[in-house]
Amino acid sequence: MTWHPGRPGRPGYYSGMTTTSLRTGPRPLAPPGAGPALRVERLDKRYGDRQIVDGLSFEIARGECFGLLGPNGAGKTTTLRALLGLTPIDGGRIRVLDRDIPAQAPQARARIGVVPQMDNLDPDFTVEENLLVFGRYFGLRDAEIRQRIPGLLEFASLSAKRRARIGELSGGMKRRLTLARALVNDPDLIVMDEPTTGLDPQARHLIWERLKALLAQGKTILLTTHFMDEAERLCDRLIVVDRGRAIAEGSPQELIARHVEAEVVEVYGDGAAGWLAENRPRLPGRIEVSGETVFCYTDTPDPVIASLRDRRGLRYLHRPANLEDLFLRIAGRDLREES
Repeated sequence: MTWHPGRPGRPGYYSGMTTTSLRTGPRPLAPPGAGPALRVERLDKRYGDRQIVDGLSFEIARGECFGLLGPNGAGKTTTLRALLGLTPIDGGRIRVLDRDIPAQAPQARARIGVVPQMDNLDPDFTVEENLLVFGRYFGLRDAEIRQRIPGLLEFASLSAKRRARIGELSGGMKRRLTLARALVNDPDLIVMDEPTTGLDPQARHLIWERLKALLAQGKTILLTTHFMDEAERLCDRLIVVDRGRAIAEGSPQELIARHVEAEVVEVYGDGAAGWLAENRPRLPGRIEVSGETVFCYTDTPDPVIASLRDRRGLRYLHRPANLEDLFLRIAGRDLREES
């Protein structure tokens, strides 16, 4: 991977972005005196009588991956739109890349790349043309965009599809092209709204590799996702919001250790309910039942596992606690619908 420095009026760009170019050392540090990439202070947003975002505050350091998590209807999309200056706010302060939002939103957006939840590629254009047209929105000259395109396509593993129409691409290819398109202006901050929804495992893992490459280059990423393994794998820190309020914030491992027992035994099968009724007084830790599955959250799993031996019709999974356990504990297991 080669970094081509810019000069006044011409931003720098990366060429030859490949996963083999990942740095093995620590991520680049922010310049001395640089403020956070994003700061939100007491953000409020209402629609009529409904409070969508309620005094939300958080901060993202430059060069980190920060997760914005929450159930449907928690206010995540409204928050993202407010950060980009696309939705007016009713209170609070937003500062993105040293710019005040919404007053300086256009200047801030020039330094932001956005990967929307739904692909909105132009089906009338080829892969290359989609990048070219999108780069023009940032005031880049065609010659400059064309110079960046080979590196972007290599980064997205789409070099062989350069002249393909959008309808010829698989879902994973479209998602990678949307990511490459978000990088055409060499952004400092990348906002990703559920970037791997609908992808198969191979495509998800490839997207994860690409995001790690961007972090290794010193980019800042704001990520929303419903995949807790994705957030646990990628995020340095995260915030969980519910009904517009922050209910937890920290690194994934800190939050898991703070809110959830160390280990989980999942018990399922036709006899799970009977096994629980018989053994519950002797089971250490916390018990939750969801459908036909019994979840035993405990720091001492041996008595639970001993009670399951030689029980026909029962299956169980013993694993460490993870971010999904944390999310379900603090946000609840009830299904939410978008409102």
